[in-house]
Amino acid sequence: MKINRLRIFFIFLIGICLSFSTQAANPVKILKGKVTCDGKGVQGVMVTDGYRCVQTDASGKYTIPTLGESRFVYICTPSSYLTDRNGTIPSFYIPVDYSKKQNYNFDLNKNPKDDTSHVFIVQADIQVTTKEELKIYQNVVNDCKQLLSSYAPTDIFGVDCGDIVGDRPALYPDYLERVKQLDIPIYRTMGNHDMNYDGRTHETSYKTFEEHFGPSYYSFNKGNAHYVVVDNNFFIGRDYFYMGYLDEKTFSWLEQDLSFVPEGSLVFFIMHIPSRQTEKQEAFLYNYAMIGDQMVNAGALHEMLKPYKAHLITGHTHYNLNVVFNNNLMEHNTAAVCGTWWKADICLDGTPRGYGVYEVDGKDVKWYYKSSGFPREHQFRTYPVGSSKDYPSDIIANVWNWDKLWKVEWLEDGKRMGDMVKYTGLDPYASVVCADKEKMVYTWIAPKATQHLFRATPQNKNARIEIKVTDRFGKKYIQTVSK
Repeated sequence: MKINRLRIFFIFLIGICLSFSTQAANPVKILKGKVTCDGKGVQGVMVTDGYRCVQTDASGKYTIPTLGESRFVYICTPSSYLTDRNGTIPSFYIPVDYSKKQNYNFDLNKNPKDDTSHVFIVQADIQVTTKEELKIYQNVVNDCKQLLSSYAPTDIFGVDCGDIVGDRPALYPDYLERVKQLDIPIYRTMGNHDMNYDGRTHETSYKTFEEHFGPSYYSFNKGNAHYVVVDNNFFIGRDYFYMGYLDEKTFSWLEQDLSFVPEGSLVFFIMHIPSRQTEKQEAFLYNYAMIGDQMVNAGALHEMLKPYKAHLITGHTHYNLNVVFNNNLMEHNTAAVCGTWWKADICLDGTPRGYGVYEVDGKDVKWYYKSSGFPREHQFRTYPVGSSKDYPSDIIANVWNWDKLWKVEWLEDGKRMGDMVKYTGLDPYASVVCADKEKMVYTWIAPKATQHLFRATPQNKNARIEIKVTDRFGKKYIQTVSK
């Protein structure tokens, strides 16, 4: 990465020189300060204004030349350290006030736990629109509290993939008060329903989010892992329309940020809209599903992440989907906390309302999906013969966190009958739920065809039929199919 850093350094110098010659009316300003822990400077901490990235010197000091366009100064919290927090919001950023001459200082705390091993939970699409829905969300909070207590000796934090509210920013304070019960730092990204839609350009869309949660893109470190959070909702300046897109400002910042991350490192990349929902890139079609449900320029991001062992963690779709692009790049599209917009406890693909759980040990990562209100072992749902309109003679299994390394088999009276057949279709329960238009309220709600359904035709309909699922980590789950 030395060549990368050298190139960035020269670009940085050229930019400063050009700014002196062409920006006389807007002279360069200096943002400076110190990063300390217990009164001592901390060396090598990355500090940024969202445009330029620098590192602290041996005494913990930093200097960032700026043209006055930055809203925040913030740090990439280093491994083994913690920042203070306001409730669940980590205090890794300071708003910039150009009317004052001041130092922007950061005081870190030594992490009392070894964060080489750590756990984080992933919530996506809480999307509350009323205080009544926040009361239902309390059930998810309670579920999280119970789960996190089982990890008590471990360093724990949360990640939120956006759409915290459903176009109701006035609910942010109520949401923050409720989620404060988890008593962990939570790193949030912005969703399309967290945007301001009353501005004329994309640059006006993240104003309210940043007022509540800080910068809309940033990074931090935990143990051997580097975490990057970005806003990939590009508001196109009209009505509620947006597309999945990373702008050049973010890419330029990301290139600098990753220059400090050694090749081969474990990188978690968090954003709202999925980068891509298929292993291979499909031909581009100019329609809203193509530009609004995935990143138009995902190829550039995938290319930038090639030197790393990377996991993309996203939301937005209200269903669960794992896509393995190659041995070093995987995407986890996380189902919605709100289920079917708080009208039912499942998502459009039949995935229960819940959240992702990731266990990181050094460079090793394991994960599972935690269904709210169910034990950890609840990893699939079974349906008896007659549940599916498409396959009325078959038993059905929905294995929502499936990927190609999982195994799904079935047994009759304890005898293994073989692997179940994977197919794409509608979850039977989701189909029934979404058909109740009076309960759904929103007339456009419909079940989503999913790839993680499995079927098999019993030989003896009176036999005791079981489905056995083995996840990619070798953990086995068994359920008996009801008759």
